[in-house]
Formats: sequence, C-alpha cells, structure tokens
Amino acid sequence: MPPVRVAVFTTSYPQHEGDLAGRFVFDLVEHLRERGVEIDVVGPGAYRDYGLTGSGGAGIVASVKRRPWLAPPLLSSMVRTLRHAATDADLVHAHWLAGALVARFAGRPFVVTLHGSGTAGQLSDLSLAERSPRLVRFLLRPARAVICVSEALATAMHEIGVSNVHEIPNGVEIPEETGAGADPPTVLFAGRLSPEKRIDIVAAATEGVPRIIAGDGPLRHLVPDALGFVPQNELFALFERAAVVVITSEREGLPMVVLEAMARGKTVVSTPVGGIPTVIEDGKTGFLVPVGDVAATRAGIERALADPELRRRIGKAARDRVREYCSWERVTELTLGVYESALKAGRGRSPRARG
Repeated sequence: MPPVRVAVFTTSYPQHEGDLAGRFVFDLVEHLRERGVEIDVVGPGAYRDYGLTGSGGAGIVASVKRRPWLAPPLLSSMVRTLRHAATDADLVHAHWLAGALVARFAGRPFVVTLHGSGTAGQLSDLSLAERSPRLVRFLLRPARAVICVSEALATAMHEIGVSNVHEIPNGVEIPEETGAGADPPTVLFAGRLSPEKRIDIVAAATEGVPRIIAGDGPLRHLVPDALGFVPQNELFALFERAAVVVITSEREGLPMVVLEAMARGKTVVSTPVGGIPTVIEDGKTGFLVPVGDVAATRAGIERALADPELRRRIGKAARDRVREYCSWERVTELTLGVYESALKAGRGRSPRARG
C-alpha cells in the first residue's frame, strides 16, 4: 500500500499525559503512524469546542444537550478546521456518528468508526439505529466504509441497511507478564461514576469485600472510598493488583476496561451489553450477569474471589481471546485494509460522483 495521508477527526482525544479521554483513538493513530500512514489529528484543542468536549467525561452529546445553543458554532468550527486539515489528505477517518456529520463537509472521501459509547444515552449508535434508522443511514450513506468496534454494532448497522460495514475492535496491548494480584484478592471497578455505569450495583455488589474504585463522576457519593480520577499509568498498576474486575453498565460499546483487564489475565464479571459478549463467553473467558442484578453480580464476584484456580483458568482464556481478536497487529492490519479499499472505491468515478 503506497503512503497515505489521513485526517483523523474525533471529539475525544487525550490532551495531556495520563488523560484517558479517547485513548483508544490515540493508540490507533500511533500504530498507524508506525506503519507509515501520515496522520493529522483534528480533535479537541484543534477546533474551538466551547467547553463541550471536556465536560468531566460526560461526552459531547450530553454536553450539547445541556447547551444546545452552542451546537451551530461548534459544528461550524469543527467543519472549518477539518476542511483545512484535509486539504492535502487522501482520506478522512471520523469517529462516532457526530464525526460522520462533520466529515460529510470535509471535501474528501471518508470512513467512520462507530464506538457505541454508553455516555450518549438515547443518542448512542445502537439506540439511534433502533429509533431513527433513517437518520443513521443519512449520516453514513456518503462514507466509503463504516467500521464497528463490535459484532453487535455491526449487526445493527446491517439490519438498518448500512452497507460496507467492517467489524474491527478496539486494539489492546497484551503484556508479556501479568501481576499476581493483591492479598487478599481484590475487586476493581474503573470508570466514570455515572448512572449508565450502574454505580448503585457496583456499591451494593462489592460491599464488604476488598475493593478499589477508580473514577469520578456525579454518583461518587455512592462509593465514598473512590480514588477519583486515576491517570493511565497508575490505572494499569491497579489492574495488576486486582483479582476481579467488575463492570455493571447498562450501555457500552467495547469498553477498554474489559480489554485491559482480560489482557492482564483478570477475571471480569460484566453485564452482557454492547460488544462485551463478543469477548466474554460466560464461564470461559469471564462471567456475564444481568443488568441491574445485585445478587447475580455479587455471586459472580464471590465465586471468582473464592477460587484461585478458576481465576487462573479464566484469566488464561481471556488473554488468549483478546490476543486473537484485539491485538494491535490485527487491528492495524484490518484498518489499513479498510483504507485501501476506501481509496480504491473512488478510482474510476466521475468527478461528479467523487464530489
């Protein structure tokens, strides 16, 4: 594949060392650069975001819903900045449905990655596909390719008539060695302390057991022992200390906390939402429990904490699963393949069609 110039558009991207916002986009950019792709990132800080992209991790959709009068100038700033960055680009790679809207005006062929993020609520990719399929088709119709980070998301796009869909998960590094964990065995929750994460279930299901709560948000009062925001390097150390990682969300895409935990051989107790069942097979690579079920979540945690051999077996299977499905080598190769096919799709079109 000849050298390619790509303008990456995103509404979430790390802005300082240790910042976890959009870290999966940053990591993909770095791995693509290692393969020779020239990338210009258009993210928060490149365009004027009016304070909407850094609102405590709530997500840009939630921020715009609170201050809708800022949506038009925000969109104008995004489009203007992306068009300038894409002047010499071969391709635009936009993230999220909001990114697809901006990329329509970039003046270049584009591909879109859908993440299915839970923070968008009823405006998430999956929810919109169910409630407003015509809107989703409208936003994605001009895209040369649509990348979905999970099988569930790819299936939803196929079902509403979106074409040229590719399932490419978020990538994750697989450490050569894994930590032995703390003694006594400890439960870790890492994430935003917000309603869609069902922090009430986290609080109840982990009461009385050794636990680490890493995160901040509006429901911090439910877990007063929470550490608050934890930078990435410190968060990885917490993964190593944990024996069990718990996720109780009612909406997710393919959360990095799941992939990072599995890559480190940890037993994950999680709800079966979004792309999580793609990587967690109940009883084999982790445990799946119903959304909102305190008793089942507690039972899964206690079962894992009580049986070191079970944790060892599940941890090994979990590492094997993410190595097969989410390794950076695989994710980068698949993404380059999408770029190549997207560029080929434009060759031979008339000027009117390309425009």
